[in-house]
Order: sequence, then C-alpha cells, then structure tokens
Amino acid sequence: METAGRTLLNPADTADFTVENVEKALHQLYYDPNIENKNLAQKWLMQAQISPQAWQFCWALLSPEKVPEIQYFGASALHTKISRYWGDIPAEQYDTLKTQLFSQIALFASGSKIVLTRLCVALASLALNMMPEAWPGAVSEMVRMFQEEGGAVDGRARCLALLELLTVLPEEFQTSRLPQYRKGQVRGALGREWATVYPLLQQLLRQPDSPALVKARVLKCLSSWVLLDVPLNESEGLLEAGFVALSDPELFDTAVEAIVNAISQPDSQRYVNTLLKLVPQVLQLQDQLREAVQNGDMETSHGICRIAVSLGENHSRALLEQVEHWQSFLALVNMIMFCTGIPGHYPVNETTSSLTLTFWYTLQDDIMSFEAEKQAVYLQVYRPVYFQLVDVLLHKAQFPTDEEYASWSSDEKEQFRIYRVDISDTLMYVYEMLGAELLSNLYDKLGRLLTNAEQPTSWQHTEALLYGFQSIAETIDVNYSDVIPGLIGLIPRININNVQLADTVMFTIGALAEWLADHPVMLSSVLPLVLQALGNPDLSVSSVSTLKKICRECKYDLPPYATNIVAVSQEVLIKQIHKTSQCMWLMQALGFLLSALPVEDILRNLHSLITPYIQQLEKLAEETPNPSNKLAIIHILGLLSNLFTTLDITKQEEESGESAPPVKSAQPPTGPNPVVVVLQQVFALIQTVLSKWLNDSQVVEAVCAIFEKSVKTLLHDFAPMVSQLSEMLGQMYSTIPQASALDLTRQMVHIFASETDHFPPIKALFELVTSVTLTIFQQGPRDHPDIVDSFMQLQAQALKRKPDLFLSENLDVKAVFHCGVLSLKFPEAPTVKSTCLFFTELLPHCADIPPVGQVVQENGKLLLLAVLEAIGGQSSRSLMDQFAEVLFSMNKHCFGLLTVWLKEALQSPGFPSSRVSDEQKDTFSQQVLRERMNKRRVKDIVKEFTLVCRGLHGTEYAAEY
Repeated sequence: METAGRTLLNPADTADFTVENVEKALHQLYYDPNIENKNLAQKWLMQAQISPQAWQFCWALLSPEKVPEIQYFGASALHTKISRYWGDIPAEQYDTLKTQLFSQIALFASGSKIVLTRLCVALASLALNMMPEAWPGAVSEMVRMFQEEGGAVDGRARCLALLELLTVLPEEFQTSRLPQYRKGQVRGALGREWATVYPLLQQLLRQPDSPALVKARVLKCLSSWVLLDVPLNESEGLLEAGFVALSDPELFDTAVEAIVNAISQPDSQRYVNTLLKLVPQVLQLQDQLREAVQNGDMETSHGICRIAVSLGENHSRALLEQVEHWQSFLALVNMIMFCTGIPGHYPVNETTSSLTLTFWYTLQDDIMSFEAEKQAVYLQVYRPVYFQLVDVLLHKAQFPTDEEYASWSSDEKEQFRIYRVDISDTLMYVYEMLGAELLSNLYDKLGRLLTNAEQPTSWQHTEALLYGFQSIAETIDVNYSDVIPGLIGLIPRININNVQLADTVMFTIGALAEWLADHPVMLSSVLPLVLQALGNPDLSVSSVSTLKKICRECKYDLPPYATNIVAVSQEVLIKQIHKTSQCMWLMQALGFLLSALPVEDILRNLHSLITPYIQQLEKLAEETPNPSNKLAIIHILGLLSNLFTTLDITKQEEESGESAPPVKSAQPPTGPNPVVVVLQQVFALIQTVLSKWLNDSQVVEAVCAIFEKSVKTLLHDFAPMVSQLSEMLGQMYSTIPQASALDLTRQMVHIFASETDHFPPIKALFELVTSVTLTIFQQGPRDHPDIVDSFMQLQAQALKRKPDLFLSENLDVKAVFHCGVLSLKFPEAPTVKSTCLFFTELLPHCADIPPVGQVVQENGKLLLLAVLEAIGGQSSRSLMDQFAEVLFSMNKHCFGLLTVWLKEALQSPGFPSSRVSDEQKDTFSQQVLRERMNKRRVKDIVKEFTLVCRGLHGTEYAAEY
C-alpha cells in the first residue's frame, strides 16, 4: 500500500523504529486523508515512543532543520521515556541526559513554543526523578544555567524559557507517577526550592521595564507553585504585585488565576495575618468592579467576583473569628452581595452571580456552628444581611420581559431554569437561619403587591415571590406557619396571564398539599384553579403533579370533590391533552382519590373511567398487530397499571383512626377488592390481547406490569386471582419465554408461596417456568441474559420464601445448579449478581434440603472453579464482593468439602492466573478457610488476590479500587 509516495506502516513492524520511518509515520498521521491509515500510524508511533530505539531517534528528530511536528514528537518521546521508564535509565547517564536537555532547551528558547514546552516537561520529569539525592538544588541550578550569558539566545527568550521550565515543574509533579513515599520527599524538596523561585518572580514582576509577556508568565508560574501549598505568608509580596497587575488588561486573567489559586489552597487558612492584609486589597477592587459592570465588561466583573468569593468562601470562619476586624469582613460580604445581585439576567447579560451562591451556604454554616452566645452576636449583624440576600435572590430569579425571553435560545432557557433551582436551594437553606420571619416577610411583600391598586405589578415580580414560597414549602414543614392561610387566600387574587406564572402557582399549591391535608377547609379555594389548569397543555406537568400531590395527601377530604375531579380528568384524558407520562401520573392521582371512597363508589367510578379504554382495547385486540396499535395497547395497559398502583383501600382502616374523623371511616370491605373485580372482568380481554402479541416483549411487559403493580399494592387481597393468573403466566412463558413473566412469578412466589391455599398453583407455575428455562439453557442461553437474570432472581426468591419448592420431584435441582454455574460466566454484570445471590441463598440449605445437599456435594467443585476463574480475572473487578459472598457461604456451610476442593483447584499450574505463585495461592487458601464469621474480611482477601491475579497489585489502579 502506498500513499503520497510513502509506505504505510503497520503497528506490528516494531523492528523498524528508525528516524526515517518515524518521519513517514508522522506524515501519515498528519496528512493522510484515510482515517484508518491515521489510526495505524498513531498505534505504530505509540509503540515507537516506548521502544528502546526511542533514545536514538528522539535526539535526531530534534534537529533544527526538522519541522515542528517532528521535533514535537521527539520531545514527547523523551518525556515518555523519562517519566514512564525511569528504571531503564542507568544512573551514570543522568548527568549527560540533563546536559543534553539543557542545551536543547537553550536552542529552542527562540524556536517553536510547543517543542520548548515539551522539552521543559521532559527536564522537569528528570528533575523530579532525581530529587533530592541525585540532584540537590535542582531549581537553583536551573535558574543559574539560564541566567548565564548564553551566546546567540537573547536574554528575554532565555528568561521566558526559564519561566516555562519553572511553571511546568510543579504541574509535572501533580501528574507524575512517583510512588507515594517519593511524592512526599519530592514535595518537601520542591517546597524548599520556593526560596529560590520567589525572589526571581518578585524581581521580574516589579521591574518597570519587564515586558507584559514576561509578567504574564511570572503570574502563571506563581499559579503553578501555589498548588504545592507553598506558605501563603511567603507569597505576600507576589500577591500584592498580582493585585497591581489586575489594572493591566493584558495581565488581568493570569493575575486572577494566580490570586484565586493562592487564596484557595487548603493550607492558606493558617496564615490569618496574611488573609487580613488581603481583605483591603480585595475591597480596593470595588471601583474597578462597578466600572466593569457599567461598561458591560463581563470578563472583568467575573474575575474580580472570583477573587472576592474565593477569599470569602475559603476563609469565612477564620475572618469571622477576627472580631476586631468585623467591619472589613462585613464590607467583603457586602461586596459579594453586590456580585450576587449584579445587574442583568443570568446567563444572557451576566454569568457572575451563580459563582457566589456557595459562599452564602458557607457563611451561614460558620455562623450557626458557633456556640449560642457568640452565635447571637453574629446573628445581630448577619440576619439583616441574609434578609437582603433573599430580596436580591428573588430579584435575580425574575423572568425577563416576554419579548426578551422569547429571544433566548433553548440552551439559555435551560441554564436559567437550573440557575433558578440553585436559587431555590439557597432560599431553602437560608430558611434554617431566618425561620418563620422569612415566610412572613415574603407574605407581606406579596400582599402589598396584590392589593396595591394604584401601582400596576409585573407578573414577573409576583411569580418570583411565589417561587420563594414554593422553594421553602416544598421541603420544609410549614404547618405551624400562620401566614399560609393568608397565602392561600391571596392565590385566587392573582391575575394569571402567563404560563410561567401559572406554572409557579400550580407548583406552590402542590408544595402546600400536606398543609391542605391539615386544613381541608381551604381546598375549595385552590382545587378549582388546579382543575382548570388541567385542561391547558402548557401547564401539563405542573397541574398533573399538583393534582397527584393533593390526591395523595388529602384523599380523605376529597370525597365531596371526587365526582368533579374524575369528570375533569376523564375529559382531559379523552381529549388527549397530556403526554403519556402525565396521563400515567393522572391515573395515579385518581387511584389515590378513589382509595378513600366507599367500595360501591369506587366501582361506579372505575366503571365510568375504564369502560372507554376497555372498549378501545377490545377493538384493538381484533385488529392485526401493527406498530401504531401496539403503542395504543401499551398506553391503555399503562393507564390501568398506574391506576392500580395507587388504588389501595386497605389503607383506609389504618389511616381513618388518625387522619380522618369517624364519619369518614370506611367499613372494612367484605366483598372482593375493587381492583380484583375489574381485573376479573378484563382478564379474558387481556388474554386475547396476549394471544396476538405474545412474541412482543413490550406488550408482554405491559400486561405483566398490570398484575405486578396490583399484586404489590393489594398483597393478600389479590388472592382470588392467583389461580387464573398462575395458569395464564404458565401458558405465556411456555409459548414464548419473557423475563417480565419470570419477574411476575417471583412476585407471586414472594407473597403467596407460604400460603397453604395458594401453594399448589404457585408450585405448579414455579416448576413449569423452571423446566421451560432449563430447556433454554440446553439450546444456548447467551442470547437471553435478561431471562437468565430474572430466572436466577426467581430461584433465589423461592429458596428464601419457600425452600420446600426444592424438595419437589418435578424440580431438577442438579440442572438448576449447573445453569447457575454457567450463568456466573456471563459478561452482563446484573446477571452475574443475581446468580451470586442464588448461590448465597442455596448453600445454607445444604443440611436441611437433601437434594440441595446432594448436588453441592457432587458438583460444588464446579461452582468453586467458576468463582476462582472470576476472581482470577474472567469477571469485572466490580463484582468481586459478590463472588466473595459465594466463597464465604461455601466456607460457612460446606467447610470440609471446600478445604479439599480449594487444595485440588489451586494445584493446577497457571490457575486461576499465571501471575500468581504457589505461595500466594497457599496464602489465599489459608486466609479464606480461616474466616468463617467475618464476611467483610473475606471480601478484602478476595480484592487483594484478584489484584495480584490481574497484575495490578501495588499500581495506581489498585489505589482507586
């Protein structure tokens, strides 16, 4: 293969790592239009970079006549060899390597910037590997080398090269692969070198004739060094010069970065005197900040805000403690308040205010953590500040004018929505400090706004105040508040002429649902608003979720309104106003509502609610299956599922004692549960639907969901359906096996397997689905990981709830065991987890269920081999805890057998991994057998052993494990 007259290289050709071939590969990488050829070149070059030949070709590639792309690769190869293969370099070559790198850096000081940086990174890596013993005073030597007159290289270029080297040194340390003990040594050595770096940076920054480019590099260098936690008091002079640099637009960004990095270092809080000196320097930036805001200079206002916030956020406690300086800290707090309330709408006219929100949390936490007496003093000063903050935040949360909002992009609208959520969270937090007075304050403002006839109010203002209420009421118990009745009274007075305002009104009513349950007399004020909103597709989410909350919280007070709620809901469902998920929520709301009615009323309402859907389903069942009627069927089945999820009359007796007066107390129903009545009526229809759609997993899933939700809600009230549902499930699964049918079977086993009356149909179903699944295993189960997963969960549930099922002659326990061993080797993690669960439920029955005891005795070694293979590296490391549990269970319940099996299994050479020695295997075996009580310890032993098996022990991967 040829391209542009050059031979294509293959990653397998490792013998030809010559300068010429590297150049060809780089040409292929940069200029070949074929992406596959580029990838081949990339792989080949990666091999070349780590090859022994790299030492020869990298210097040649740095020749002055080569193009920068080639020189860059040479410098990168050098860095790779030094940073990743340090152990391969003989100690006697360290100095030669150092000299060569110094001379190359001197050559490139006036050359390509990207090559220079790579060479500096290579020298930095060399220094870090040699420090402190092999190269003491490394930084001093670097400074000295670059300060000496250097022939053709001018002083400025040398200075910039030195600054580049000093900047990358701490950065390279942060990403280096040094072992932990070396990291500590090298960090200490670098810390001592700050004494050399500091005066140099100070001199360059303060020199009047220093070019802006040099000053910018100095600030970048400072940014890099402060990340090493150099003491803040030792950087004072540089920080001061950094503040001066903020007035120079060319240096502004790098100065901000350096100051913020220095202030944000965790160690800096120890230097309180330095922090106190920084406060006035930050306050002096206020004129520059105001000017930037007036001129719409977002970059400058953003940068100054970052400095103020980093000082406040990282050091609020230390600065609060300095009581004699309370006024200057309060001035800093007010400066941050200005940043929070910066004019303009986020995120279109400003992006600064969001930076400040965390500061208010931190300050509040620090104030509230003081002991009572001290706290009281601070609250006198800061409560008014926080009340002002609430006003500022609600102003910032206001929507722009309709015209302006219409011009925003969808991304800007989404960012604004998230910003409002952040404001909402902040208000909720602030409530902890301000308490009930905050609600009164909001209520007074809203009252004045809505009752002031002379001054027309914008909907934005009203909406923001309501949003404040909603933020607090959503998560905080406001039942004791005396302003909520007034608020509910004000809501109908709001002139709702806008979707955003209407949404917030809905969500506010929803947030007050629990309060309404305690004050049902107020329902009549708000329910009409909710029902009206239900007909507006733009208010779909807010109106449906609010109705659902009211129906859930206030169901015992809703019977007088039930007819109306059902009628409006039916109307919007028939008109198809809402999307699928909102229709499902609406059905859940109706389930809650109907739960509190007398049984005959429930049946009457169910009849009128469900009949249209049943008729529709009958029609659909007769049609030939196609994609559109499939969606309609799934939709109707989903509506029934969601209705039955929340329709629970058993709660009536439990709750009527407390929540409801005696009048409402429903008599425990004597007849069948209304849900069962409906299910029995539609059972034949559902069977007809199934018969046509049996091979469609989504329809089968939707059918199973109806029964699964009903079983979960009704529990033992579902009893009358057990027999016919078991029969239907058996037929379904025998015809076309689906995971959802197994999940429903598991649910039935969980609830009914222990009941004598229902044991026969459950037992027959369990045996049938087990037998069908065993056939799948014979035919090849790899295509059905979901069925295998659900099957293993079903077997585990059976062992947990009714181990007697495993005594049946019709159950092939040995085959189920073998399927489990096979399933442990599946690549899908959920399937493996379920299988491990099956074995941890099975092994404890070795003694009391003879068929289980027999199969474990005869085939348990196969299980152990599968577990060891997984630990040896066949399975994901994330599953090791589950395999450890199986091993622990074997040790606990068949110790004698495990002792023999472990010895036999681990004798095989190279098993479970070629990386473990016989000694390591022995240690592992002894450690496991010793732990029959401490599961946590076995998990640690397995984690340790799997790392050894995978060759990861002692690596950075292991540290993350």
